[in-house]
Amino acid sequence: MTLVAELEALGVDLIVLDQNIDTTTPAGRLLFHMLAAIAEFERDLIRERVIAGVSRARALGKQLGRPRVHQIDVVQALALRAEGRSLRAVARELHVHPIAVRRALTAA
Repeated sequence: MTLVAELEALGVDLIVLDQNIDTTTPAGRLLFHMLAAIAEFERDLIRERVIAGVSRARALGKQLGRPRVHQIDVVQALALRAEGRSLRAVARELHVHPIAVRRALTAA
């Protein structure tokens, strides 16, 4: 709707040939606004359903999001760091990415 208002301010009209929508006529503007209102209503319904579904999943204790790719042995990583190794060296030893090692050590 914002785009249509901007186009109207510039003097541009919308004519959709295969949908029989013509914003140069009052009936065409009415039809366009009704379709836009229905689309906005539908988008809001979908949003409400998604939020309710996520809330329900959290209430049931479900794990949301993608699972972690790397499982890191934090005890071994801490031991390697205690030896004075860098994050990259620890990651190389554990066959994971350095960022994954940093996240695991930060969480521990």
